[in-house]
Amino acid sequence: MSNSVTGSAGGPGRLTGRAWGVLLVLCGAIFLEGIDVAMLNVALPSIRADLGLSTGMLSGVVSAYVLGYGGFMLLGGRAADLLGHRRMFVLWLAVFLVFSGIGGLATEGWMLLVARFVTGVAAAFMAPAGLALVTSHFPEGPARTKALGVYAGTAAGGFSLGVVAGGALASFGWRWVFFAPVILSALILVAALALVHDRVGDTGGERPAGGFDLAGAFTITGAMLLLVYGVVRLERAGDGPAVTAGVFAAGLALLVLFTAIERRSSSPLLRLGVLRSAPLVRVNVAALLFLAAFAGFQFLVTLYLQELRGWSTMQTGLAMLVIGIDTVLAPVLTPRLVNRFGNTRVLFGGIVLAAVAYALFLPVGTDWTYTAMLPALVLLGLAFSLAYGPLTMAATDGVAEDEHGLAGGLLYTSIQFGTALGLSAVTAVSVAAGSGLDALRTALVVPVAAAALGAAVIAFGLRTPAPQGTPSPAEPTSTTA
Repeated sequence: MSNSVTGSAGGPGRLTGRAWGVLLVLCGAIFLEGIDVAMLNVALPSIRADLGLSTGMLSGVVSAYVLGYGGFMLLGGRAADLLGHRRMFVLWLAVFLVFSGIGGLATEGWMLLVARFVTGVAAAFMAPAGLALVTSHFPEGPARTKALGVYAGTAAGGFSLGVVAGGALASFGWRWVFFAPVILSALILVAALALVHDRVGDTGGERPAGGFDLAGAFTITGAMLLLVYGVVRLERAGDGPAVTAGVFAAGLALLVLFTAIERRSSSPLLRLGVLRSAPLVRVNVAALLFLAAFAGFQFLVTLYLQELRGWSTMQTGLAMLVIGIDTVLAPVLTPRLVNRFGNTRVLFGGIVLAAVAYALFLPVGTDWTYTAMLPALVLLGLAFSLAYGPLTMAATDGVAEDEHGLAGGLLYTSIQFGTALGLSAVTAVSVAAGSGLDALRTALVVPVAAAALGAAVIAFGLRTPAPQGTPSPAEPTSTTA
């Protein structure tokens, strides 16, 4: 049985005081990860001015985090399952804290690169462990649905609120963008040590039969690093296309080698049977496309407001603050809708709303008032409220509990690849289209197309009726290979 933190006194789905304490700690960690990324993006101009970084080095500061995060995510997810969810969560939260501080103390570009890379690695181990802790602490049914709704809403809110927080902190100095997460992560770490406990039997104390899959760990990490690096290189389409093609080829070759290793391993890092689940694959593809669309749109809107309209970083952050309504709506609205209509329908509605929001922004002009932009931004906030939670819930749907860390790793890998791919795609299209408003409008087609494709992927789930006796999306079951 799980180390449950819920009680029945308040009825199904009611969370006890301790349950809320555990949930707030885990939500704080995923919020920390989102806000950390968003705040840094706002502070980049100040960092370049202070440290005298070249454009390539500045781009590397962002790419280093993406490489660490995307490259080690699958390994992080499996490590959480094998070594213990709480152990990995606490350990890598401490690493996140230390290297955020080192980033704030950086005096050279290389120091910042190293700090961001290790911070990304820490997030890659911490995020899937945190998601697995949520699913292990809250039993299947309304309690878990509610907990995951709050968790996902907090995660999404980190991205939107981070822009505002970054603008405010950068006004006091860019180093506060690194020091603020140190303070927040220290508070979360103390609370985690006091409140979060491993599920019974989830301490990861026993070495798996056949030993750890080191060959699989090395090959998948190398493959992910190369593939993420290849995606990052796409931002500069004319910068050594042969090298970019070679990077992708090497990454795919390692991926093929990894698959061969896993088929023969007695204790595989990634049980390939997990990937035979069509719903699981569909959810991860949809997550990739949904985040690709959002990352590309957010980047283009930031350029539009600051470079074409001359708005300050604070004005830009406040303008996009309305997207953060998901932080309020997701915990309250989404669990009720999921319990009534199921994950797939709610997720489909959210992604469709996102596509509509991006389409509404296509005719943007240099004389647009904020009132003209507002409908698209409000719809996007609502779309996140409806989509992000069900994506998180469905990531572990039908997966055995001892593989929830792995399932979380797959989800966050998809999210990270989507974010990198979305940024690279809109950058490449914008550069190819020239400059100015026309180029921006052309690049805005990318988020519309990505969201529409994501909705089409989820639509296949709508057309597949669940057989009788199959639990609802809020009641997942374990599946074996």
